[in-house]
Amino acid sequence: MTHDLFRADSYLRECSATVTALTPEGGVVLDRTVFYPLGGGQAGDAGVLLRPDGTALAIADTRKGKDAEGRPTADIVHVPSPGQALGLAVGDAVTARIDWERRHRLMRFHTTTHLLCHIVAQPVNGCSITPDYARLDFHMDGALDKDALTAAIARLVAQDHAVTIGAISDAALDANPQLVKSMSVQPPRGTGTVRTVRV
Repeated sequence: MTHDLFRADSYLRECSATVTALTPEGGVVLDRTVFYPLGGGQAGDAGVLLRPDGTALAIADTRKGKDAEGRPTADIVHVPSPGQALGLAVGDAVTARIDWERRHRLMRFHTTTHLLCHIVAQPVNGCSITPDYARLDFHMDGALDKDALTAAIARLVAQDHAVTIGAISDAALDANPQLVKSMSVQPPRGTGTVRTVRV
C-alpha cells in the first residue's frame, strides 16, 4: 500500500521513498509518494524519480494499481517515460519529485471546476482536468453563457476565498448525498472518511 502524502499536503513537491514493487508493465510502486494518480477525471502527475546514484528516471504518468484480476489496489504506480532503462530494484531508496509547474496548473484547473460547480447548480456527468484545460459536462438541457460564466468565475477568484481541505465520514456523506454533484464518479471510499474541498 502506497502512503499518499499529497492527500495531507497538495503543495508537497518531493519526498524520499523506497521502491516496494516493480510491475510487469514496467511501473514503479513506492512505499509513499507525492505523485497524484489519474482519477476522477484528473490527469496523473508527471515528474522524476531520483535514483540512489543521483540519475533521474522520468515519470510520464501516475496510475492507481491493479491486481491480477484488474481490481484496484491501494498501490500507486509511477509510469516511466518510454525508452529509459529502469535502473531500479525493490528496496532502492529514491526521491520522488513531481513536475511542480504541471501540478500547479492541474490544481488551479481543479479548483476552478469547483467554482464552476457552484455557479452552475446542475449535476455533473463528466469531466476532464489536464495541464492544458479543464472540462465539465453538466446534466442539463439548454445552453450556458460562456461570457457570463467566465465573469462569474473571475469574480470568485478576485474575492480570494480560502480553500480548505477537510474530511467527512462515510456515514455523514451517505446522510447528505447532495454534497456529491458528480453522477458518474463517487468520492474514493474505504478508509471511513472522504476528503472534502471547501471554497
